[in-house]
Amino acid sequence: MDISEKAFESHIEDYLCNRHRYRSRISKPKDKDSHYDKNLCLDWELLLEFITATQPDTWEKLTEQHGQTTVRQKFLNRLNREIDRRGTLDVLRRGIKDYGCYFQLAYFAPVSTFNSEHQELYRKNILSAVRQCHYSAIETKDAIDLVLFLNGLPIFTIELKNKQTRQTVENAREQYKRDRDPKHEPLLQFKRCLAHFAVDDDEVWMTTRLEGKSTYFLPFNRGYNGAAGNPPNPNGYASAYLWEDIFSPDSVLDIIGNFIHLAVEDRNGTRREQLIFPRYHQCDTVKKLAAHAREYGTGQHYLIQHSAGSGKSNTIAWLAHRLAFLHNVENHRVFDSVIVITDRRVLDRQLQITVRQFEQSPGSVVVIDKHSDQLVEALTSGAAIIVCTLQKFPVIVKKVNQLTGRHFAIIVDEAHSSQSGEASKSLKEVLRAQSLEEAEQLELEESQTGEDLINQSLEARQKQLNLSFFAFTATPKQKTLEIFGQPQPDGSFQPFDLYTMQQAIEEGFILDVLQNYTTFETYFNLLKIAADDPRYEKGKAISLLRGYVELHQYTIARKTALMVEHFWENTRHQIPGENGNGQAKAMIVTRSRLHAIFYKQAVDDYLKQEGYSVKALVAFSGTVNYNNLDYTEAQMNGFSDKQTAEQFKKPDYRFLIVAEKFQTGFDQPLLHTMYVDKILSSVAAVQTLSRLNRTHPHKTETMVLDFANHVDDIQSAFEPYFEATILSEGTNPNKLYDLQAVLEAFNLYTTEQVAEIVELYLRQGEKAAKLQPLLRIIVGRYAYIPDLEKRMEFKHRLRSFIQLYAFLSQVITFKDADLERLYLFSRLLLRALPSENQKSSLNVAEYADLESYRIQKSFSGKISPKSGASQLDPFAELEPAGLTDPEKAALSEIIADINRRFGTDFTEGDLIFFAELKTRLAANQSLQASAKVNTRENVQLFHDALFDAVLQTMIDSNFEMFKRINDNEEFGRLVREKIFGQVYQEIINKLKVR
Repeated sequence: MDISEKAFESHIEDYLCNRHRYRSRISKPKDKDSHYDKNLCLDWELLLEFITATQPDTWEKLTEQHGQTTVRQKFLNRLNREIDRRGTLDVLRRGIKDYGCYFQLAYFAPVSTFNSEHQELYRKNILSAVRQCHYSAIETKDAIDLVLFLNGLPIFTIELKNKQTRQTVENAREQYKRDRDPKHEPLLQFKRCLAHFAVDDDEVWMTTRLEGKSTYFLPFNRGYNGAAGNPPNPNGYASAYLWEDIFSPDSVLDIIGNFIHLAVEDRNGTRREQLIFPRYHQCDTVKKLAAHAREYGTGQHYLIQHSAGSGKSNTIAWLAHRLAFLHNVENHRVFDSVIVITDRRVLDRQLQITVRQFEQSPGSVVVIDKHSDQLVEALTSGAAIIVCTLQKFPVIVKKVNQLTGRHFAIIVDEAHSSQSGEASKSLKEVLRAQSLEEAEQLELEESQTGEDLINQSLEARQKQLNLSFFAFTATPKQKTLEIFGQPQPDGSFQPFDLYTMQQAIEEGFILDVLQNYTTFETYFNLLKIAADDPRYEKGKAISLLRGYVELHQYTIARKTALMVEHFWENTRHQIPGENGNGQAKAMIVTRSRLHAIFYKQAVDDYLKQEGYSVKALVAFSGTVNYNNLDYTEAQMNGFSDKQTAEQFKKPDYRFLIVAEKFQTGFDQPLLHTMYVDKILSSVAAVQTLSRLNRTHPHKTETMVLDFANHVDDIQSAFEPYFEATILSEGTNPNKLYDLQAVLEAFNLYTTEQVAEIVELYLRQGEKAAKLQPLLRIIVGRYAYIPDLEKRMEFKHRLRSFIQLYAFLSQVITFKDADLERLYLFSRLLLRALPSENQKSSLNVAEYADLESYRIQKSFSGKISPKSGASQLDPFAELEPAGLTDPEKAALSEIIADINRRFGTDFTEGDLIFFAELKTRLAANQSLQASAKVNTRENVQLFHDALFDAVLQTMIDSNFEMFKRINDNEEFGRLVREKIFGQVYQEIINKLKVR
């Protein structure tokens, strides 16, 4: 059995060509031997075949404009300029114009089957595959394993690795980062190809932009048992869905036509473009929902439980667009309008931008930002997509019920957002309280969320057959599951589609907020241990503990001091910026709005008292009246409450003190630490702590210090969404020394080796390649451990040390530099150790880029290290073939006819030139493929364009003939006609034999 990478490559190509009817094409180091032209980054033959088969009249018109001999080059010059300016995606979607001639470069599936001509054009798209594609005009031997093309234009590159040869998807990602430099390589430049895939037997990862070592790959895996990865495939490779499903012609054209889009950000005057390619679950969810709605029509309820980090905004935008133009099997629109209910302003813009890229007609998206009359008008006029806020929901339900004969899809986006506080109906506009206890009691009742509002509204009405609801949420309540979920035989309810918190964490889209969760009792005990142990620094946090006995004795002022000192000693250095300074921010979650006011005053006073150069903001809704004085968020912060979120982005604001507001629906990647002084239950606990889970390139962990809740309650709250273990409980810092001893007992490394590797890693300007030989020695010793259980035990202990140190270092400061070195060394080593073919429970932080850690340590001082090519012919050269008698006779007739008509004296000696010309054209695979599916007239258009290119390759063999054909238009036309007749007949005869 052949288990090589080449065999893997061959398996995929065979499937694409045999099952999906891709064309197999050739790439060689020299362009004259290739179908693929590395300078133009395309397959001209297939592009021309597509154009002449679908738009023959337009091509003929352009040929008349440019002339037969120059049309190819002028058209390609125009095409390349447009791709350079607009990108392949836009060119495929919107085509190009050349001298008044408009060309479509792809045809996408029509929304209905009314237009049979469009259906026929759609079927004429040509997908092709090139193995070992020699893409570089500079390093001509460099080749990408597989490149896929649509109508001759490259769309996807693929690097393949085979685990049987000890290569994995990680090696493929590294190959792209290290060896596929987009500089001076047109194929690899941004927007030329739509995506680059790294693939092995089990996993698929992808990126839309190659940027050397900064290239960021996203997983494109299906997920398995609610976690990352792919399910086993009993019939082959676990990653086979990529070429069997995703790369099927209908899927490829659907993804290009209806999913990929260009996002443009303007930050501080800098324009940044990003090609958005759907992740697997996004693509799968949208297709499944649309298919179900097409089959079953309106009157359905769907619950889409997608975790934070799933990309819900894009999923909703793609779904809204698809539902707005969805037709059933009878070619009727399923929905007259799609209504998106969201409190996210970013989604308003995102929907408009996304849909605008798909639709030629403007105004498909109407945003309701004024009054209810605007909403009624949009519903009555049948706007394709309507975006409005949660507060308009009752109006929507009432109005659509009155519009008989009309059908609507309602997409509800995370209905528990509380950035504005408006959704919390139980929250009084003015809180009047004379004490903290009274304020807490008044606001003890759990606030009613938008999710509750929608559930109550739907419960009060019977199911409406002209409405379908699509509810998106990461943390559905039980009532939401009952209303929107799919009923199961056992009486329970399940979401229609699920992307779990576990999968989002393992795939690196969010962080595990329970990784470093600790209650105050645990924190208190850890600091007591540190206070009596000379191996730990004695910071202010420890000194503040002296004299404190019970939790209930702490005043807000004392808690504030403890929080600020913890932040100052342990958090502020986290998430280093470009200059190495920490950017981490913290949130203080309070019991009531009055508590938030007291905390704001206490934090401001303590920061001023200690001279700490950071500031705090407060966030709460409405007005608080205390001792006959009114307090508002705007008054306490010094600017409008609408600016709070934006102001908090500024580097000097490091604390955000909240009461309800911002506890859900708030995204700030620099939020690292949360201080909780409020009882949190069930969904509220998950939503609140999840404010920390947003990722940042230099953020590898989070920290929660909880003054109010029990660990069991938090664990129980997360269980429905995430099987997590809270590490901190029962932790003793001395366990680190126990683990250090256990690891050293394996005798895989020495303390000198640890110091050497860490010193080298922290040294500025050193190349990572220098680390590899040092780590390889230790990895080699590990590999020689004969017992698999022993190897797995070492990995487990190494991982335990990493996790425990990461947690404890956020609570206490170690004097022991050896522990710090061992921690960094352990993270490097764990990444280098080979897989044991078992599913790893490795947290995403262990995969995180260690560069941020190196920057942080370098600046914190915990460990101080010692001191253009020319265009080439794309057609293959063919050996001259011997002539059979019938062929010789036919060519002799051509010579005789030419001599009679033009008074020439060409002899049978010239037969060899025409024989070679005919042989090359008849052997052209693209021409053969065109003859299979197109009319004789369309094939002749394609032949005439190929004729000139082939003729160029024969200029040296008979210059006089070449010159006469090009100089005398009538003579050239006759030769083309006569040769085409011979070529076409030969191809047709061969097809009949087959």
